[in-house]
Amino acid sequence: MARQKSIIKLHGTLGDITFYRSKDGYMARERGGISASRINSDPKFQRTRENMAEFGRAGKAGKLLRNSIQSLLRTSADPRMVSRLTQQFVKVIQEDGVNPRGLRNVIDGEAELLQGFEFNNQSKLSTTIVAPMTYSIDRSTGQATVALDPYVPTDSIIAPTGSTHYQLVSAAMDIDFEVVSYTTDHAETAILPLDPVSTTASQLSNSLPAGSAHPMFLIFGVNFYQEVNSQFYELKNGSYNTLQIVKVSGTP
Repeated sequence: MARQKSIIKLHGTLGDITFYRSKDGYMARERGGISASRINSDPKFQRTRENMAEFGRAGKAGKLLRNSIQSLLRTSADPRMVSRLTQQFVKVIQEDGVNPRGLRNVIDGEAELLQGFEFNNQSKLSTTIVAPMTYSIDRSTGQATVALDPYVPTDSIIAPTGSTHYQLVSAAMDIDFEVVSYTTDHAETAILPLDPVSTTASQLSNSLPAGSAHPMFLIFGVNFYQEVNSQFYELKNGSYNTLQIVKVSGTP
């Protein structure tokens, strides 16, 4: 893979070289020489087929999780989030100690490896809010909760320049990766001022099916706003917002 540096940017294929535009700029690469039919049938590519199957499974799992919180990701995801999430699901699948290579899956893997995943690497949770809080998922009741102790916003929230207000958001998901379905519940605070006044203890509660046998996820984040003439506007279209998977309860 090479980067195009010419003033004239090329698109398409010339001989064995393909020119295209990516997130990294204008690129060029040599066209591959192994046919898909050979990869799908040649015994020499058995490991390749196994890796492809598991990578495809990881991609579908990542898409299902993203679909379950699409409204939050609209303003809280970086450009490489999709590929990063897929790679993390690959690691989850690789921890499956039950099934053979190529047949490993999320259910028998370690979904807990997703805990701590940042949807926006440009604004991480640990560098955005330092207020004392705890996260919990109770399978028996289906309650997923973010509990916050009192905090002073100007001391505990590292807000970007220009923001005047913030909002805390959470979401809990019960995801069935086998039948490709999910249940989601969202919670959020009001839009709150970034001021030096201490808050009271509070919590964001999300309700999921009680006694579920599926992996369950709890997500927490912060959105930033600027108040102009009594109207609230997302700061820089949400590029400073943070969102993280803070708790995971895998298959029991």
